[in-house]
Amino acid sequence: MNIKSLLLGSAAALVAVSGARAADAVVVAEPEPVEYVRVCDVYGTGFYYMPGTETCLKVSGYIRYDIGVGDILGLQDVLDKEDFANGVTNLNDTYYKRARAALRLDARTETELGTLRAYAQINFNWDSTIAGRTIDTDGDGINDAGGFSTTAQSTSLNHAYIELGGFLIGKTDSLFTTFTDYAGSVINDDFAVPYGPFDTHTIQYKFDAGNGFSAAIAVEEGAGLTYTIDDYVPHVTGGVGYTGGWGSVRVVAGYDSVWEEYAVKARLDVKATEALSLFVMGGFKDDDAGEPNFYGTWGGDWAIWGGGRFVVSPKAAINVQLAYDDYENFSAVANVDYELVPGFTITPEIAYGENFDVDDSDAFGGFIRFQRNF
Repeated sequence: MNIKSLLLGSAAALVAVSGARAADAVVVAEPEPVEYVRVCDVYGTGFYYMPGTETCLKVSGYIRYDIGVGDILGLQDVLDKEDFANGVTNLNDTYYKRARAALRLDARTETELGTLRAYAQINFNWDSTIAGRTIDTDGDGINDAGGFSTTAQSTSLNHAYIELGGFLIGKTDSLFTTFTDYAGSVINDDFAVPYGPFDTHTIQYKFDAGNGFSAAIAVEEGAGLTYTIDDYVPHVTGGVGYTGGWGSVRVVAGYDSVWEEYAVKARLDVKATEALSLFVMGGFKDDDAGEPNFYGTWGGDWAIWGGGRFVVSPKAAINVQLAYDDYENFSAVANVDYELVPGFTITPEIAYGENFDVDDSDAFGGFIRFQRNF
């Protein structure tokens, strides 16, 4: 009888507890839907849709380390400790190094007026240069004190512009330089004989007919104390070109409104074989009494550049460039692009120039670049 009562009581207790728990059951909330990042393959690899928008974004860049030695790039023009107090420039054949981290942002959206694009590149540099500065502390006319630095850290906005329907506005390289696709594929492509300006504020319009013919025009501000426009008249540059299966031909002209000078360049590219491509480019400028010219940066009235690229294998290519101008400046540069592994390229380069140093002596140097793209 006692056992029966005990069993009935236990069963009743279990029913009561079960009922209580059923009444207090926990309701699990439905998880919020997750919007995963979608790949945008409209503009090539690396783009993805920004969540909640139809804008495609690509974040890329590179880490680069350069080592130079010898007389190239004016890297030898530094003050040594013996000459520092007197402010004398000593032409030392010495090393130069630069570490750079470059960040690129590319945002694109399709609109009823065409592709709306915003592009920016920021460079963060650390150079191992030597910069000296002396000052006159006691007023006797002799510079007797100053600073001595062995490093130089800098940040530069290389590009920042907006494009829509063929129009471009912002800060980038001059159309006079970009329309001819710069020069050769060597690193020091403007060694001894420069071919045009780079940084400037610009407003451009580019027209592509779709049949190989293209044209462009731009108004630009210039750069620096010498070339920045000083009234309401901007610098003007424009070009026309044609591209076919055999190569391309392009002509571009620029007018410097500050110094009222002009310059013209023409470039011919030829695909000689599947592996070999060649180019030649000539420049002419109005060189009245050696006045400055924002677009004609070479020496004298004329200059010529030429070279080629030979693809040895899917991983290696040889690049060569020669240049000569009216002031008898000459340069020869050659390098080898070698992709050690995908995304990592090593480029050793040598450069030679004549009548380039301040004492008209020959110039020779070496350069090597390590670059990891991402």
